[in-house]
Amino acid sequence: MSATPVEPPAATPPDPFALVRTRKYAVLLIMTALLGIPISAVAFGFLALVSELQSLTYTDLPRGLGFDGTPSWWPIPLLAVAGLLVALSIRCLPGEGGHKPAEGLVAKGAPTAAELPGIALAAVASLGAGVVLGPEAPLIALGGGLAVYAVRSVKRDIQPNASAVLGAAGSFAAVSTLLGSPLLGAFLLMEAAGLGGVMMGVVLVPGLLAAGIGALIFTGLGSWTGLGTYSLVLHQVPHADRPDIAGFGWALVIGVAAALLGTAIRRAALFLQPRVERRRVAATALAGALVGVAALVYAEGTGRAASDVMYSGQSALGPLLAGQAGYTAAALVVLVVCKAIAYSLSLSSFRGGPVFPSMFVGAAVGLAMSHLPGLDVTSGFAMGVGAMCVAMLRLPMTAVLLATLLLGTEGLTVMPLVIVAVVVSYVLSHRLTPAPAAAPAPPAAAVSP
Repeated sequence: MSATPVEPPAATPPDPFALVRTRKYAVLLIMTALLGIPISAVAFGFLALVSELQSLTYTDLPRGLGFDGTPSWWPIPLLAVAGLLVALSIRCLPGEGGHKPAEGLVAKGAPTAAELPGIALAAVASLGAGVVLGPEAPLIALGGGLAVYAVRSVKRDIQPNASAVLGAAGSFAAVSTLLGSPLLGAFLLMEAAGLGGVMMGVVLVPGLLAAGIGALIFTGLGSWTGLGTYSLVLHQVPHADRPDIAGFGWALVIGVAAALLGTAIRRAALFLQPRVERRRVAATALAGALVGVAALVYAEGTGRAASDVMYSGQSALGPLLAGQAGYTAAALVVLVVCKAIAYSLSLSSFRGGPVFPSMFVGAAVGLAMSHLPGLDVTSGFAMGVGAMCVAMLRLPMTAVLLATLLLGTEGLTVMPLVIVAVVVSYVLSHRLTPAPAAAPAPPAAAVSP
């Protein structure tokens, strides 16, 4: 009688949360909280500097030169000069000015200390002059880079995993209130980084702690200085109708329209980017001047302020929604076209983030369509924001949250419509984007006879 073989006992799977129970993780959380204080203060100073430069260049400087108000042609020479400064900072300083916005919002590793001055200078020159980009990408890079630099200055032998977590926490702190809520910033960063599973929880907890500390610092500094928190806020949100069949029909239409427009903006920016890089200084100055021309065309064609086309649109979203009755459908169409052109040019040449301009362009698309029957203002606004965000960022969860949480209780009403518009735009945007070329197969090794 043969003996029955005894199978070895199954190996116990490793505990995925073992790290959280260790003393090192507690120390990591303490370091995260401490780093959140200075990094959020630096981020606040960065946003305050950009805001002051925008006021100086578009209000104080023209007045000081004797103009009665800001001429509508003023952005053309100003943005050409800004293009020269940005191009020189990209060419002469390490790091190429940081993240290339035409390539989307991708959370990469923290930049080195040597790259931080170039990133800051390129972003300040771009945003301070009013290009159509936002501050989120530079803040993410600066927050992560400063966190890693600070820790390595104290402890040079820090482990790569701990360094990555602290860098992510620095980014969380830097954008803690920028999108209106620390939670929105957290979703943006986690989805952009593509983290999931257990690793998401390990990184998310220190990040949320840093974001909470950062939000407190932003609130305190905003109150102390009287400058506010530079947070995305909508103060007046019109009542939204409950979703119906017509609303879902409009969700399909807006999703398709946003995918087509977003794809056109992205393709144009990616087409121009390598051509700008070949002749960096002259091409960036020319791109800046053309952004100014788009603003001039809008101002002269509609009689409204050129600032509607300039800037990221973060501070203009609230007034756009509150004052939508003052915009005709034709004016909104011209705004969409001019802003989209300026957005694409800015993506290809300058440095900044793609989030807020995509929200503004989508909002204008939705408001323009709300002039047609069956679509109320708030539903059109929310669906346009979500659909255009996902077309440009390819982050569906973030797009839904950005389009709904900012609207308060009305956002809960329109959320089903926003989800439909986002899904349609997301799928169609991917179908309209060519698949990346497959890497060539390695040559087969020769076999000797």
